[in-house]
Amino acid sequence: MAHLLVVESWVGSMSRLLPRAIREGGHEFTFLTRDLHHYLRAAPEGTSHPLLGARNVVTADTNDIDALLPEADRLHTAFGFDGVISSCDYYLPTVARIAGHLGLPGPAPKAVANACRKDATRRVLADADVPGPRFALHEEWADLARAAGEIGYPLVVKPVDLCAGMYVRRVDNETELMAAVRALADFPLNARGQRRVPAVLLEELLTGPEVSVETVSYAGAVHVVGVTDKSVGGAPAFIETGHMFPAALTAADADAAEQTALGALKALGLTDGVVAHTEIKLTPAGPRVVEVNPRPAGNRITELVRHVTGIDLAAAAVEVALGRAPDLRRRETGLRSAAVGFLVPGTTGTLEALDGGHLADREGVLEVQLAEPGRPVRAAGSNNEYLGHVMVGDPAGPGARERVETLLGELRSGLVIR
Repeated sequence: MAHLLVVESWVGSMSRLLPRAIREGGHEFTFLTRDLHHYLRAAPEGTSHPLLGARNVVTADTNDIDALLPEADRLHTAFGFDGVISSCDYYLPTVARIAGHLGLPGPAPKAVANACRKDATRRVLADADVPGPRFALHEEWADLARAAGEIGYPLVVKPVDLCAGMYVRRVDNETELMAAVRALADFPLNARGQRRVPAVLLEELLTGPEVSVETVSYAGAVHVVGVTDKSVGGAPAFIETGHMFPAALTAADADAAEQTALGALKALGLTDGVVAHTEIKLTPAGPRVVEVNPRPAGNRITELVRHVTGIDLAAAAVEVALGRAPDLRRRETGLRSAAVGFLVPGTTGTLEALDGGHLADREGVLEVQLAEPGRPVRAAGSNNEYLGHVMVGDPAGPGARERVETLLGELRSGLVIR
């Protein structure tokens, strides 16, 4: 039995998948957080959050790395950790720093820090000739306006240090650029109370299908688990509306996406002790890197992979955090594809009706999770406002995407927001 230090977490699906993977692996964990109530609030009424099933729950300021390292020393002396892990992007650099400080397995702290900062990722990949969009980084309005003209509209405005598509916007002219920059400036702290970097990243707008490459890096080798397709909507925002695994691609396109992702991971130095999720645009000029995430994919992609291949990416993340070889053997699951679709609200108000209880019994349905009536609803501007999801598997071929879209259409027809 191994003992892991879990530093913070998302409160969505990975916050449940990670404790499950630790437990099913025969391990235990200590949970370290700065705000226990953040997780208490996230649990359904009458239940406890799985993270609170830790052997120990410790409160400390996880946003202050200088104070946290001595605290990690103290906890390590008391409990004897074998690895450090998190599912939350905002704490992945912290985990890498703690692991390095304690002499535990994990990727290089600099590699993780560069992957978690979109501007640093762009610079590292550009220096290594890994294909991506033209980009510029500035803080002052005059510099941003000038750079936008040089890149050319339409372009994409991005924060360098937020997640889930927050404040990522397409802009078609200088007026829209100014509005996007002002909105970002009005959000100085992220959801975990960390002060944001004020710089704004401008990128060339990439066109073409978007996919993600799911990989596991161990002992200097990067193993490709597969390629997931992604549907994106909500313009001018970029909201993930669904995914299918494996992506319905030609062998040539799948290979090109995989090779581009491998080049990005190698350039960043993410070749040991990390499960990664690399997003790629298949543009007319070839694959281009959107971003590299040094953690398992969110939005239920890990579960799509597990349903089709039998490979548990959450379990793989636990094993590589312990310095152990992950189990990446494919198993027959009876499915050839699996897809998830998200119910994305287009208006603000209160959820009055959403009837989807009948979907769970439909053929091929793997999951149905829907918001309860009475919930406040906000028109989606990121991946944080979903009203639920449906997941479907197809035993015959790549038909899961079409099936899930049909079921989402049924849900939308009964959706009432007032």
